[in-house]
Amino acid sequence: MDSADAIPESAWSALDKLSSIPLWAWAAGAVVGAFGIIVLAYTILLFIAPKPRPPRASEKQFITVQADGSVSKLQPLPCWYDNHVALTQMAREKQISPEEAYQISDAEVFMSLVVPAYNEEERLSGMLEEAVEYLEEQYGHHGTPSKSSSNGSLQASGQQGDKWRGWEIIVVSDGSKDKTVQTALQFAKTHQLNRSPPVPNGPWHGKNNAKPTNIPPGTIRVVQLEQNRGKGGAVTHGMRHARGTYVVFADADGASKFTDLGKLVQGCEKVKDKQGRAVGVGSRAHMVGTEAVVKRSFLRNTLMRAFHLLIWTLTTPRTSHIKDTQCGFKLFSRPALPYIIPYMHSEGWIFDVEMLMLAESAEIPMTEVAIGWKEVKGSKLNVIKDSLGMAD
Repeated sequence: MDSADAIPESAWSALDKLSSIPLWAWAAGAVVGAFGIIVLAYTILLFIAPKPRPPRASEKQFITVQADGSVSKLQPLPCWYDNHVALTQMAREKQISPEEAYQISDAEVFMSLVVPAYNEEERLSGMLEEAVEYLEEQYGHHGTPSKSSSNGSLQASGQQGDKWRGWEIIVVSDGSKDKTVQTALQFAKTHQLNRSPPVPNGPWHGKNNAKPTNIPPGTIRVVQLEQNRGKGGAVTHGMRHARGTYVVFADADGASKFTDLGKLVQGCEKVKDKQGRAVGVGSRAHMVGTEAVVKRSFLRNTLMRAFHLLIWTLTTPRTSHIKDTQCGFKLFSRPALPYIIPYMHSEGWIFDVEMLMLAESAEIPMTEVAIGWKEVKGSKLNVIKDSLGMAD
């Protein structure tokens, strides 16, 4: 008996009907099915996504080096985020409009630098040296006086005061077990008290091309997280307390060329919307195939290529077209912060993608800017742990 005869007539009829369906209908069905899977996956992620723990009391305070070289007592950090939470509650109770909930306190300085640091006593000084040289040269230390309380007065623009003056560095020690905190404070002390302070070597300069920079008291603030949160958690925490018209985060290893910060500022100034919102994404995409990238470990390069393919496949359109989502050098205008930071969940290394997707969902203009970058020894990337952490 022929095997075809064993197939029921109803099955043949069903196959005939399927074969009569035009190709465009199959394609449409595939698209709808894929969209349904994505929506389902997103819904599931919303339910299982971890909710970051609230900051502890000590984590909402900072220490700094005073004019006489002594370390200050714990002082309260200004916090635009707390204002945002209060405004959001008022909007829910219909005391204010939803749009007013996204007002943000005035900037007090032009540039805030957030440095997440976990056990970085060996590399932090070199990175800080390159940062203070550029920040002091470009933005001076005059600062914009606060016009209200430590949290600032509420303005829709969040960009009041002298537009291009003043800077701060917020070093967030992410539960460090080494001397990261002492290293940051010692750096601040030597650069405040000495007119020609010692110059530690960094990835982008040595003693031959460095410019010894004296900095004003209190410009470097150190925040200590009691428990390690991960790079994303440390960055988010620091950005909640930033006072700048612009806020940039940079890795403590100094791999990104800090003087390229100016390119990010220019890029944001060009694309910012009427509300002053913009995000500048430092990018190493132009370096693909160069010696700096080729010399990275085979495992790390393979992991990054697979990750970029995944991002291109799964993320929203504008985010998927960003060629380098993972570079640790990104700039945010102050008015953009309330649309991104309060909604962050990821505290691991994947947090960059969440930031960009939140910016896209809020229709915040983004610009990708080529920057200098060097591989620096001592990467904190744990291939197994952080790959699993992508699910966060």
